[in-house]
Amino acid sequence: MSETIDYDIRRSAHPIRSWIVTMLLFLLLQAAAVLLVGFTALFLSITPGWSAEGPPAPLTKPRDARSGALLFKSDAGYAEAPRLGIDVDIIVSGPTARAHVTQLFRNTSSQWMEAVYVYPLPPDSAVDTLKMIVGDRVVIGDIKPREQAKVIYEQAKRDGKTAALTEQERPNIFTNSLANIGPGETVLVQIEYQQPVAQVDGAFSLRVPLVVAPRYNPAPIVQSVDLRPGSDGWSAASNDPVPDRDRISPEVLDPAKTDPVNPTKITVRLQAGFALGEVKSHHHQVTIDSPDAKTRIVTLAEGVAPADRDFELTWKPASVAMPSVGLFHEQVGDADYLLAFITPPAVAASAQRPQPRDVIFVIDNSGSMGGTSIRQAKASLLYALGRLQPNDRFNVIRFDDTMTVLFPSSVPADAEHVGSATSFVSALEARGGTEMVPAMRAALTDDGSDSDRVRQVVFLTDGAIGNEQQLFETITAMRGRSRIFMVGIGSAPNTYLMTRAAELGRGAFTPIGSVEQVEERMRDLFAKLENPVVTGLTATFSEASADLTPAVLPDVYRNEPLVLAARIDRLAGSLQLKARIGDQPWTITLPLAGAAAGKGLSKLWARRKIGDAEVAKTMRQMTPEESDGAILRLALDHQLVTRLTSLVAVDKTPRRPDGEPLKLAELPINLPAGWDFEKVFGERSRMPGVPKERRAEADGDVQFAALKRPVVPTAPATITLPKTATNAELSMLLGLGILMLELIWLIAIRRRTAN
Repeated sequence: MSETIDYDIRRSAHPIRSWIVTMLLFLLLQAAAVLLVGFTALFLSITPGWSAEGPPAPLTKPRDARSGALLFKSDAGYAEAPRLGIDVDIIVSGPTARAHVTQLFRNTSSQWMEAVYVYPLPPDSAVDTLKMIVGDRVVIGDIKPREQAKVIYEQAKRDGKTAALTEQERPNIFTNSLANIGPGETVLVQIEYQQPVAQVDGAFSLRVPLVVAPRYNPAPIVQSVDLRPGSDGWSAASNDPVPDRDRISPEVLDPAKTDPVNPTKITVRLQAGFALGEVKSHHHQVTIDSPDAKTRIVTLAEGVAPADRDFELTWKPASVAMPSVGLFHEQVGDADYLLAFITPPAVAASAQRPQPRDVIFVIDNSGSMGGTSIRQAKASLLYALGRLQPNDRFNVIRFDDTMTVLFPSSVPADAEHVGSATSFVSALEARGGTEMVPAMRAALTDDGSDSDRVRQVVFLTDGAIGNEQQLFETITAMRGRSRIFMVGIGSAPNTYLMTRAAELGRGAFTPIGSVEQVEERMRDLFAKLENPVVTGLTATFSEASADLTPAVLPDVYRNEPLVLAARIDRLAGSLQLKARIGDQPWTITLPLAGAAAGKGLSKLWARRKIGDAEVAKTMRQMTPEESDGAILRLALDHQLVTRLTSLVAVDKTPRRPDGEPLKLAELPINLPAGWDFEKVFGERSRMPGVPKERRAEADGDVQFAALKRPVVPTAPATITLPKTATNAELSMLLGLGILMLELIWLIAIRRRTAN
């Protein structure tokens, strides 16, 4: 009996124990589910490349940034903070333009930051104003000698004061540095500059560069010298053609992996001073408002655009006739300043005496010309080959980090030779580095055998090099009787290199920003090549004493104006110009009393005088010391940024607490529109040599150097801290799956118990 009773009790107690065990296991599984979800969320949030919202949230490389991002570089990598954008506001008043470029940032990190970024401006711009706004405080910058401005900025940075520094790296490349941007703080920096309006080929134009194209920087030439015969002592001497390569080579984002950054707003208030006809934006969609016949307000149709290509605006007068003469005046202090535009008349076709020409075409097929640029360049050169006349001679040179001269010497422009050149050009592909100097030397090499011919060099390139000065010196030394015509290819050509090379080569600069512009722009170029040049220009003031720029008046080509700027002691008498158009004399006299009011002319005069001093140094007409002295005096007198002067603004109140570290943020830029990232940056990793971004050919004749890019730390990875809430959808799915497993397990247990 007792055994039976004990048995029944055990039989009846088994379901109770099973139920208790089941409940305990259920609770344990629930706890495990919660822990699993928590650890999963934590793992996703701290593992590099992942977040609670999915991959990828943290940043380890600048190219991983999202659109409109400002990257702050820290010891752990790059952390993201929004860059709110750039606003460009330009007022065109007759022959000049006044631009306000406003750059606005917000530091969303918890650290104090220093931001450094590179940006472009027009090469003929006169930068004279820097304003920094932090909170409700406005700080105005001062022009100082460059080294002095740097010392002031560095001291302010150490003292915890918010400061801004604007420096010129090239006439078209500038660097801004902002120190002590507080956590969560918004900083606004405004640069102002004066710019002349261009007038060429029957239209007025304004060009605003928006991106610094990556530069090819040739490797330094290093020579080892034995100090004593028979000794083991050696010395290394380095000659770097680009000593500031680090300052002109910002990080470039891969457009295939990153949306464009630096959203830019552009407004142009066009006050032409005459009734306007066609107003056209060549590379951006715009909206044009017309308050009156002489005024247009131009804005971007989409509100903002990525900073990845130059903005080009042209306008024409409503009447058929283009103004051929313009004279403007401004008084500053005791001095009067003049700006004159004079377009010589075109010689009638019947009066022209065509001369046989020797035309050397040079085409850049380096890696930076990949994408749409090489198509533009090839289409332009093919058009040019088709325009050659039977009595012309020609040759074609192509270059990357190697060079090919198509014919041993210039050949007649007959069907056979033009056909060979056409096939050669059509087969070109973009690759390699940009060794421009050897190609220019080859183009300027002249045996003088055809001295009765006009010798012209047509050079097609984007100008993406850092050793501009080497090219200028080559032109100065070898130009001889040649005239150099630079054709700027692509969405962001190096206009400083183009305009200066054309000036030194007594030629002209033609920009081509799209395939659609090829025929029109090349037709205008050939109008210059095929028509008589205005030579022997002289300028004489009848009563006033004048300091004129350019000091040596250039030759002028068909449909191009002569642009003169002068500082005079009084506005009296007249300005007389004399020249020859082909073999015909030409004279024009302008009464100074008829000059219209102009704005910013003193700044433009000083900017042009600074350019004269740079050219005089290149041509050995001034010593470097004389040139630098003249530039420094002009810059300080007229408050302009140059390579020798900078703008610095310092908030007087220290703001960063003592002991609080300051992190550096080097901001990336976009790749110019139409460029091929792999052509520019991809090929360098396949070049032989150590390190991999540098290659020199064994014979030493040609050197290849890839574009310098800042090294991004690879470890430790940047970490995003766990968020205050996990991903709800992920948690629900994990919990539901665990509950289903528990239900299946419970049913199985009950079935076993029932059996």
